[in-house]
Amino acid sequence: GIGIQFERIEKYLNKIYKYKIMNRKKIIGIAGGTFLAAAGGYYLLSDKSNFTRDDIKTDPPGKIPLKADEREILFLASLAPSGHNTQPWFVKYIEPYHWIIGNDKSKWLPAVDPTQRETILSIGAFVQNLEYAANTLGFNCQFNIIATSNQDENVIEIKLNKSGILKYDIKRINQRRTVRSNYLSDALKKEDADYLMNGETDFFHFIPITAKENLWLNEQTIEANRIQSYRDTAQKELADWIRFSGKDAEKYRDGLTTAGMEIEGIPGWGLRNFYGKENVMKKSFREQSIDKVVKQVSQSAGWLLITSKDYEVTTLLETGKRMQRMFLKVRERNIAIHPMTQILEEAPTNHTVNQSIGISDPVQFILRTGYLKVYPKPVSLRRTVDRFVRM
Repeated sequence: GIGIQFERIEKYLNKIYKYKIMNRKKIIGIAGGTFLAAAGGYYLLSDKSNFTRDDIKTDPPGKIPLKADEREILFLASLAPSGHNTQPWFVKYIEPYHWIIGNDKSKWLPAVDPTQRETILSIGAFVQNLEYAANTLGFNCQFNIIATSNQDENVIEIKLNKSGILKYDIKRINQRRTVRSNYLSDALKKEDADYLMNGETDFFHFIPITAKENLWLNEQTIEANRIQSYRDTAQKELADWIRFSGKDAEKYRDGLTTAGMEIEGIPGWGLRNFYGKENVMKKSFREQSIDKVVKQVSQSAGWLLITSKDYEVTTLLETGKRMQRMFLKVRERNIAIHPMTQILEEAPTNHTVNQSIGISDPVQFILRTGYLKVYPKPVSLRRTVDRFVRM
């Protein structure tokens, strides 16, 4: 009767309910699986690892008939440091072993280096590498400085002449690296400071962490970075030289990469895949950059300052060479060097640096130093020789 009918209806409704629940779970499962598959597929197609110097492939030979030793000398020269890793040099090929080292205007940093002071210092470092490499391969260098201003395109004429081999450890050039993080708390030993300065106390000035000038350098480096981070022209210039993606890093082979900025793991993956120039201009990026500087200056064995007698082109080139000679010596003693030049680039801090430190000569380099437990290998990008040699 009626009871049997209700029982049949109840069983039917239960059957429908169970079907809906099971079907809903199935749909959710399928959707979840689809999402995971899509996420996994995106990750596989994403920029998964930092693009470093080891990933650079050699370009096809260019039209300039460089000899093998010329190519090696010029590549080693190009491993010199430069602001934002712009590599502001080119080489004009005159004939075999006869070149002009040039000042590449397209690599200038007008917002932070309006007088191209840092550009000429970087070219000086390039020339020091070149001289060491040439000597090791059996050449001596004849230099003729052409430039009379920091803006002149042709800077130095160089001729290489065969001579006896003057041994230099080329591995020092290949392994040189700017290290920004993970400094130990140990103060720089006097014997290590003396070794780096090599008796040139007229030009090198070591500020130990116990000195009051060290505190001033820490505080003013933070302040100069704060000023620069909120100066839009400087921040936009920085954005133009950051190579967030591996694609851009491979294309340009210069600038600042996530690897060079020592941003690894998930943070590096996020920057490579989701950040661009517009993000650099946001408040969050600026504040994070300042926070990183605060952390960096708290890790220090002291500061090294390099001065010059004047601002002449010849003097700046020699100062760049002097800095590079020192920089090539630090790794063997597990000492890191981090150029932090913002004090010199911002007017409010630049105007007080000499009086505050007690130095009368112009300061050209401000270098944070520190010991490392493990020295990382170099990762900053370099353009291949054919990209900076011209006829």
